[in-house]
Amino acid sequence: MSADLIIRGGRVIDPLNNRDETADIFVSNGVVRENPEPSDQKNVREIDASGKIVSPGFIDLRAHLREPGGGGRENIASGSAAAAAGGFTTLVCMPDVTPSADNPGTIRYVHDAIAKAASVNILPAGCMTIGGRGEFLAPIGSLKQAGVVALTDCPNVVQNNEVFRRILEYSTMFDLPIFECPYDSALNEGAVAHEGIVSLRLGLRGSPRVSEELGVSRAVLMAESTGARVHLQSLSASGSVEILRRAKERGVHITADVTPHHLAFNDAVLSDYNPDFKVSPPIREESDRMALAEGLLDGTIDSISSAHEPYLRHEKDMEFDLAPFGVIGLETALPACLNSFVEEGPGDYAALISALSSKPAAILGLEKGRLSPGDIADITIFDPNQAWTVESESLESLSFNTPWAGKELLGRVTHLVVAGKVVRGETL
Repeated sequence: MSADLIIRGGRVIDPLNNRDETADIFVSNGVVRENPEPSDQKNVREIDASGKIVSPGFIDLRAHLREPGGGGRENIASGSAAAAAGGFTTLVCMPDVTPSADNPGTIRYVHDAIAKAASVNILPAGCMTIGGRGEFLAPIGSLKQAGVVALTDCPNVVQNNEVFRRILEYSTMFDLPIFECPYDSALNEGAVAHEGIVSLRLGLRGSPRVSEELGVSRAVLMAESTGARVHLQSLSASGSVEILRRAKERGVHITADVTPHHLAFNDAVLSDYNPDFKVSPPIREESDRMALAEGLLDGTIDSISSAHEPYLRHEKDMEFDLAPFGVIGLETALPACLNSFVEEGPGDYAALISALSSKPAAILGLEKGRLSPGDIADITIFDPNQAWTVESESLESLSFNTPWAGKELLGRVTHLVVAGKVVRGETL
């Protein structure tokens, strides 16, 4: 058996298979093979992975790619290039596009754009309600037929409990997970930061933890009642982690993710009113940040998602109160988490890689996130010791709203393999 690609001498970390060893990975016809003997060395490409970590390809459950109708903030081509630079072989694109992804026509457009321009696997999510406004149900069956992998109104949330319950009931009929941003809009009205001492000192309207905790509690109760697959996006509050932990202990089928910026920062970073730290949910206090890391380590929080929300420079370059919510995060997710969760936090490489690969794959029901023989060869290779400075202009994204601009990070993706094809990095 001949190999199309050999990844030599890397530290292979495959948490789902309990594997952490220095080994070679062989790829043929787009899938992982078990120790083949190359018959024709001239046709074999090699990647020297010595000193690097080889892992299953990362999977991002929340990225806003803005196509169609994004006004130049991002598109499928630039978004997938940013994903590749960050180690993501698969991502789910959110439906907050123009026109909204609440109908089969928009989903077909997105699929066509993906087929033409994507360098990684991009899976579209569809709206739960018409226009993502939380009032009337979208045609869920038609969206399923059009190829959506999840339903969400992200970054909005359905506030009407009866509408939300009906959505969950329909989602079980079509075996689609619900991605929910948990918050209470009344408690969040006008809020631009976490409600606490920092926001009080800065004169910023704050969002209390209970806003998110109410949303998490509702999602838990609704998931328990309907049997729907509910995934909570971008948890930020310590109380949310505890509510979720208790729900899982009694067997509720519910999952959640956390973002790199919520793992990395506390609300002290708002002191100079930098709008690149304005996100929803807000960056909260140090006690919240630590609770999120512990929740990720013990499995209460399942995965890490970038929450990549691109904006053009002039859109963010204004007063903190007026700037839009969101940061870009695909290209900085790995080093940010290496620093905050592994080097300075309670985690290790295996826990981080699991949260970026096998666990999000399980949430979507994908046969991905592992490197077993016969699996599709989606592979991320990174150097955990490579230092680099984040320069907005040199990122693959079309937008610049990164909270890591000008900062030195440790850890960088050197190669990305998607279905056996090397889409980033050089081969020998």
